[in-house]
Amino acid sequence: MVCDSCQWTPECNNCDVSLTYHKGLNRLKCHYCGASKDVPVICPNCGSKKLAMKGFGTEKIEEEMPVFFPNAIVKRMDLDTTRSKNAYLQIINDFQDRKIDILVGTQMVTKGLDFDNVSLVGVLNADNGLFYPDFRAFERSFQQLTQVSGRSGRKYKRGKVIVQTSQPHHVVIRDVVENDYFGMYKSQMEERVKFKYPPFYRLIRISLKHRDYNVLNAGASHFANLLKPKLGARVLGPEYPMVARVKNLFIKNILIKFEIKASHKAVKVIINDAMDDMYKVKEFRSIYIQPDVDPM
Repeated sequence: MVCDSCQWTPECNNCDVSLTYHKGLNRLKCHYCGASKDVPVICPNCGSKKLAMKGFGTEKIEEEMPVFFPNAIVKRMDLDTTRSKNAYLQIINDFQDRKIDILVGTQMVTKGLDFDNVSLVGVLNADNGLFYPDFRAFERSFQQLTQVSGRSGRKYKRGKVIVQTSQPHHVVIRDVVENDYFGMYKSQMEERVKFKYPPFYRLIRISLKHRDYNVLNAGASHFANLLKPKLGARVLGPEYPMVARVKNLFIKNILIKFEIKASHKAVKVIINDAMDDMYKVKEFRSIYIQPDVDPM
């Protein structure tokens, strides 16, 4: 949702994210903490009534399908439609039995499903995954696009796959089109050696959380300084993640990259000692420290 007059968008009071409109509930909902709000009639920022739903999700696509395919039976598969006990299986069976002509879904439709009646698969906005700030972004995009492409013509008929992208010459898109797994693997391995990522290095992400922005900043810097004397340049950060506040807790991350042959036990001891020293400082005792080994 966005105001056409002042570009206001509804945001969660507890997290640093915008709220998403759910048509079935007719409410705005936060996908991080679960908080929800009524849909405003006027813009709370400028008072304009020019509020519009922008972007697209599975609900929006399902709503638009009958405009182009008025005689088709369209169903949606996402978290909202598969909450009940047998809903997921019912949708799968109905699609297999051809009671559904067009199935609109999230990533869950790509996982291990084999239909003999699928001749066309469309992927909308494939660029989303490509530019996600994670070293596995290219690998995951290749994997998901390859998986979803496999839903079309999987058994005895050749199918068609249409991928919507603004980067048709991107290396990952080309690797998917050419089914070049080894080319993708080679380029990813070269990058990971160069920039010290798995499988050549191990990662530990340490998240520090606190309700007070200033206490967190000071504490995160102090904790990083406790780690650096023994780990040196292996310590990166602290930095704010993409979503820097969730459930009213501010977050800062410290990333440790260490050699695959290094002693895991020794690194664990260094982190535990730093946590003990951190909590000796009274003002930092209320900071929540959460290590995550090999974060996904």
